[in-house]
Amino acid sequence: MTSSPDNESAAAHAAIRPASTAARSALSSASTLNDSLGGASPAEVIGAALRTIGRDRLALVSSFGTESAALLKVMAEVDPAIPVIFLDTGWLFEETLAYRDTLIAALGLKDVRSIQPSEDALKSEDPDRELWFTDPDACCRIRKVAPLARALTSFDAWINGRKRFQGGLRADIPVVEDDGARLKFNPFANASREDIEAIYASAKLPPHPLVASGFLSVGCMPCTSRATTDEGARAGRWRGRAKTECGIHTMKTS
Repeated sequence: MTSSPDNESAAAHAAIRPASTAARSALSSASTLNDSLGGASPAEVIGAALRTIGRDRLALVSSFGTESAALLKVMAEVDPAIPVIFLDTGWLFEETLAYRDTLIAALGLKDVRSIQPSEDALKSEDPDRELWFTDPDACCRIRKVAPLARALTSFDAWINGRKRFQGGLRADIPVVEDDGARLKFNPFANASREDIEAIYASAKLPPHPLVASGFLSVGCMPCTSRATTDEGARAGRWRGRAKTECGIHTMKTS
């Protein structure tokens, strides 16, 4: 039987585990945590997340995109066994998949989980693989938003790599925020582009293979284009559309 989007979403939410005692306490003071970590380094933020939540209930979500190696490097220095969730949408560049494998080996990541969309949802809503063109929000929902909601059901908090300098809806993100039933940590919220470049340089991190071809930000193949250096960091995403986010950061995951 094919699952509808509503059924899929309901099933994901029904599977959410009750938050641990530590997480419930942390959720009640997300703003306090944010205030205490407002000037902390990315490593200090990840360390605080690890102490507050515990490794088994904490995940890092990474696209293995053009700036991902910096966050993964910092995380690996704190604890390379923190689970990493990678959303394999079925539309990713082959270069991104290869880059994922390169970084896993280079950084010694211990627990990278590749999450894929529901086959039932794909067959029901995108049988011709044209949804990215006719309704990109729906495409992102079945390929990224719903799979992430399912993947996070066993976690009390997650870490991501958004930065304020990326602009748009990201310009005012806090370091720690309430994400419904869990916490959301943004260790690079305060980072500058120069900070990211410095991490790459000092650690001699390999760049994403598509950077050399003019891609400043890399997502799914049909909705990613090259950008010039005088454009914004995410100018090549959903070019020509009002859309600027896939949806995983514009609504609570629980």
